[in-house]
Amino acid sequence: MKILTAEQLSEADKRTIERQNITSEELMERAATLVFNEIHNRLNGAPIPIKVFCGIGNNGGDGLVIARHLIQHGYHVTIYVVNYSDKRSDDFLANYEKLKSITNDWPQLIKGEDNFPEINTGDFVIDAMFGIGLNRPIEGWVAKLVGLINDSKAFTLAIDMPSGLFSDKVPGNDAAVIEADFTLSFQAPKLVFFLPETMDYVGDLQILDIGLDREFLAEIKAPIHLIEKVEAASLYKPRKTNSHKGDYGHVLIVGGSYGKIGSVLLTATAALKTGSGLCSLYIPECGYNIVQTGLPEAMVLTDKDSEQLTTYPEDFEADVVCFGMGAGTSQKTVGALEDLLNSVKEPVVIDADGLNILSNNKKLLDLLPKDSVLTPHPGELKRLIGEWQDDFDKLEKAKDFSKKYDVVLVIKGAHSFTIKGDEIYVNNSGNPGMATAGSGDVLSGVITSLLGQSYEPLSAAILGVYLHGRSGDFAASELGYESVLAGDIAQNIGKAVKDLFQSEMKDSERN
Repeated sequence: MKILTAEQLSEADKRTIERQNITSEELMERAATLVFNEIHNRLNGAPIPIKVFCGIGNNGGDGLVIARHLIQHGYHVTIYVVNYSDKRSDDFLANYEKLKSITNDWPQLIKGEDNFPEINTGDFVIDAMFGIGLNRPIEGWVAKLVGLINDSKAFTLAIDMPSGLFSDKVPGNDAAVIEADFTLSFQAPKLVFFLPETMDYVGDLQILDIGLDREFLAEIKAPIHLIEKVEAASLYKPRKTNSHKGDYGHVLIVGGSYGKIGSVLLTATAALKTGSGLCSLYIPECGYNIVQTGLPEAMVLTDKDSEQLTTYPEDFEADVVCFGMGAGTSQKTVGALEDLLNSVKEPVVIDADGLNILSNNKKLLDLLPKDSVLTPHPGELKRLIGEWQDDFDKLEKAKDFSKKYDVVLVIKGAHSFTIKGDEIYVNNSGNPGMATAGSGDVLSGVITSLLGQSYEPLSAAILGVYLHGRSGDFAASELGYESVLAGDIAQNIGKAVKDLFQSEMKDSERN
């Protein structure tokens, strides 16, 4: 799914109005009616006090349409017009008149703090003050109103996007932004919905298809994409009936050190669970019995050193190599990574201490094979690319790094970002239960396995990240967020693959 900018969506509105021969007011009615339907389906006529805060532009017009439908269906609605300017959009004015024709309870005008209403915890608040077109911070008494709504702890639904949130930049630390519990957004997701610095304002998210012109949407060049089930399934390669283990790749997992053998065990388990035909590990001698006992399906080679990696088996033939989990960063292990990079020509997967070694020995970056996959968490990324001002700056620096070294970057997080050159893919599977030790080791195993099965490196990263998150979803649905272990994620990879072609999980299976 394309992630679009405010400018692209504005142009899509114009093309839709032109090509479908409708007015902007009719398009507003269509979009806001869809929001009403979602609210009505959830509330089902419940006698909850609903307070709708409308701005004076088109987002406020959406709010007036929603309020009109709610009133006509018997809900207890109070409408507030946040009068921060004397200007009104035409569509706002048109819907203000429609509202007056169906109720004697006209909207209450808020002109300052003296007009602030009481907001109770049990209220249902609809935020329709500012939409995607906001280009400056909310200030003065309007900022205080935003604070009042946030402090009330009332359930808050944002229309299109939370008021105070920009589509193309991160708000300041003291900015007034609605902290929504749920956001119903129109037609396409916006990048700020998924950035670590801004995603918490959005709450749960649902995208409503408001019927913008299909042809124009297909023509839009969008370098940023949201990855959900449909996109992930399109990358999947089914197995052939007439095949054998040699058709599905031989992966080599290189890592581990004294006390950290479990990390490579998790990676190897994940690789096999993702479908690798053969899996070998190259580890210090201290891990031999652990791996042979813990994962009998894997083959084990050991370094001559008992506690750390000092070399790389240059003559070993594998389809793909994954390096770094639990390896440590001693000078001898630095040499092992350098040996590896001087030996292989095909893309490799680098994680954990492998990334730390690269950060401390930048000359090794030039040895990375084209399209290698690096999987840093934010701390590891900072050591690789340097400090950033905000999440937008981080993505620009990450794109520059990807282009400079011709690699695929997977920035791990609540929404992991996969970056290749100027293309960005935002993952939308996973849950907070996956914030647990070893989760990244499992991800490396999934991506490595897909590479070994002849997936293109970018596709392996995108699909691997999605499957990893979905595996975590299945683990959390059974165990709850707090009890998910990395091993549980690995054990659910098979369910995640099957789920690509099945309907959504039953409600009873959700956490």
